[in-house]
Parts: sequence; structure tokens; C-alpha cells
Amino acid sequence: MQTEIANFNFYNPTEIVFGKNRIPELDRLVPKDKKVLILYGGGSVIRFGTLDKVKEALPNRTIGEFGGIEANPTYETLMKAVALVKAENYEFLLAVGGGSVIDGTKFIAAGAIFDGDPIDIFGAGIGKGLPVTKSLPFGTVLTLPATGSEMNNGAVVTFVEKKAKLSFGSPFSFPKFSILEPELTYTLPTRQLANGVIDSFVHIMEQYLTYPVGGMVQDRFSEGLLQTLIEIGPKVIDEKNHDYNLRANFMWTATNALNRILAPGVPQDWASHSLGHEITALYHIDHARTLAIVLPSLMEIRQHEKREKLIQYAERVWHITDATEDEKIQLAISKTRAFFEQLGAPTHFKEYDLGEEVVEPLVAQLEKHQLTAISERRDQTLEISRRIYLNAL
Repeated sequence: MQTEIANFNFYNPTEIVFGKNRIPELDRLVPKDKKVLILYGGGSVIRFGTLDKVKEALPNRTIGEFGGIEANPTYETLMKAVALVKAENYEFLLAVGGGSVIDGTKFIAAGAIFDGDPIDIFGAGIGKGLPVTKSLPFGTVLTLPATGSEMNNGAVVTFVEKKAKLSFGSPFSFPKFSILEPELTYTLPTRQLANGVIDSFVHIMEQYLTYPVGGMVQDRFSEGLLQTLIEIGPKVIDEKNHDYNLRANFMWTATNALNRILAPGVPQDWASHSLGHEITALYHIDHARTLAIVLPSLMEIRQHEKREKLIQYAERVWHITDATEDEKIQLAISKTRAFFEQLGAPTHFKEYDLGEEVVEPLVAQLEKHQLTAISERRDQTLEISRRIYLNAL
């Protein structure tokens, strides 16, 4: 087992353009000689004027649009965009939206010039899991902080007919740039703000709550970001609270939660995401809320394997010091669950009107998608995953 920081390479070429009134800089960032396709989601970027601002910032260019990318971007919709890119020879893509639009754009950028059937970008029994070796260039204008997709090279795509949520990543799938204007979050409703806080929190936990290897920098980065979310989360979800600095810190925390700065040289888990993705695929619960269901239950079931880091988490993040080690663990888990519930995210299946009938279908999905030996030690079996689901009822 790894007991010290592992060798690593760190690479992140994405230019971050952060702050007030940065959309006009698209004229500098987007090549003037490229045919540009703007991609977005369900229409909020139209209603709130963001799309108009983007187009105004791109004068003297040939521009097209593709809207309707879902909150969980579907392969079926994204392939329509791939066909459009090919048919009309778009050369640069611009994602305007949250993580789903950006994830979808990453796939479109890769799929449009993939040698072969783009479904083979994915593995897990869906495709062949072939590597992405090239991609169209793309940039992003972030409207919803949550996934960190604006500064990483990963993406998650939903397959409706196959009832699957699968990820891919590639060195060619980093955005060229991402514009982060915190004021764009002022139009977001409470539910989306809460989802963003929870998603960011669990991203950090997946890279932190494993076992100690002496990664002092990575641990302190993670603990600081977690403390920031705990401090600002309840204020951020007030959709009427347009405190610029509050939203700026939220946006930058969400980006740093998954721009890979926390991951080099340390073990990572991602079991909460694996279990959560199956809940979304079968029962259509918001991604962040599936994480709120899974993580506290996983912490309880896996507390022996994660004991040292759970104690560290309790002491450093929640400041629980006057207690036994076992009490620290239980209090940390309880405080995590209470934090999610304070943000309006229920942490049990029953609160979504779901019962024990969901467990076996979810376990069957994990097996179907070859998620039979997951977690930082690859020792989370289907039986352990079953116990986590049962514990979350």
C-alpha cells in the first residue's frame, strides 16, 4: 500500500480569466479566423442576457449556436452537436453554462474529430474505452460553479437507453480558457447553488478522505477549501444575497476542488461518485443530491478503512478535539450529514420516496458497469457497495 507521496506529473494549461466584466475579453481569447459554435443548456443564458453578451464580444466572426444540452448531458443530444460540427465545419467551440454544458462540449470537441465511432471513447461495457488523441479547441464561460470542469480535462456523459453515466478524460480535453465572472451566479436559484456547494465539497472529499501518505500540502489545501465551503455555504445558497466576495470565493473554491491541484501524489477514492451516478441514471435525482445520500453512508460503512483520515478530518475541518477517536469519527460524520441537510439536500433514500427496492437494481448497475473493485484501495466490493446503499435508506 502507498505510504508516501507518489511520483507525479502535474499539467494544467487552462487560462483562467476571473472577475468582473471579463466576457468582453472573448474577442482576445477566441481566434478571429475560426468558425465558432456556441453551446449552452436550457435557455437561462438567453433569459438573463449572458448569450447576448457573449455574441457581442465576438464581432466579425462566423458564429453558430447549439442549445438544449441537458443538466446531465446525454450522448444522444451531444451526437447531434457532433453531426452539426462536422456538417458545418466548426473550428472552435465555446461552452456557455455550468459543468454539464462544459462536459458535453468536451465530448463534442473530441467526438467531432475522433477516428471511429465516438461511443468508443467510453468503456465500462458501453464502448471500447479508446484514448482521445485529438480534440477541437474550446473555451468556456462558466455560469454555475460546481464541477470544476472549467479547469480540468474530465467529463461525464449520460446514456439514456443504456441507463449509464460514464466519464472520460484526456490531455487534449482541457479548455483553452475559462471566463469566471462571479456575478453570473446572481441569477441562480437556491437549489442550484446548494448543489454546487455539495458537489464541490464531495469532490474535495474524494481526494482527501482516503489514507495518509504524508501529503501535507494536498491535505492542507483540501482542509482549507472544505472549511471555506462550510463557512460560506449557508450564505451562498441565499439566492438574494448578492455579496460579490462571497460568490467569488464560492466560484474559485469550486474550481480548485477539481482542477487536479489536490490530487498529485496522493490516493483518490471516487466511490461516492460511482454509487451516485447509478442513482441519477436510474432515479433521476440531482447529481449533488446523490452524493449527499452516499457520502455520509460510505463514511459510516468504511470508517475502519478510512479511520486515520476521518480523525484528521474531524480535528482539522470540524475542530473536534475534546473526544475519543471513535467519538471524533461519529461526530464528523454527523456534522457532514447535518451540513448537507442544512443546505436543503436530504441524505436518505426515504426522503426521496425511495426504499429498499432500489438497492439491488443499483448494485446490478455497478456490476454491469464493471464497478466491482472501487475506492482508493480497490477493495470496495459489490457487497460493500450494497451495504452503503442499505445504510442510506
